[in-house]
Amino acid sequence: MSLTSVQIRELKKLAHPLKPVVIVGQHGLSENVLSEIGSTLDIHELIKVKIQEGCLTDRRTVAADLAAETGSAIVQILGKTFLLYRPGDDPLITLP
Repeated sequence: MSLTSVQIRELKKLAHPLKPVVIVGQHGLSENVLSEIGSTLDIHELIKVKIQEGCLTDRRTVAADLAAETGSAIVQILGKTFLLYRPGDDPLITLP
């Protein structure tokens, strides 16, 4: 999934007040983390994911793996936090 710069800007604006809903810990991407992110994306479409200090995998690798596994797009990677977006069947977020 690819996003235009206008869509990315809109998603960043919408994500600003959000808190991380999923935290990736020292065990990395377990099956539980993947299923949790998938179900959370189904509900919210746009989520923040935080990587804890104990995670041994690089943040860009974690974000890319999660995006590939969940069929979502990486909106932004900022420090140990990144945004994932996947439109639902009945989209809650209308992008330009």
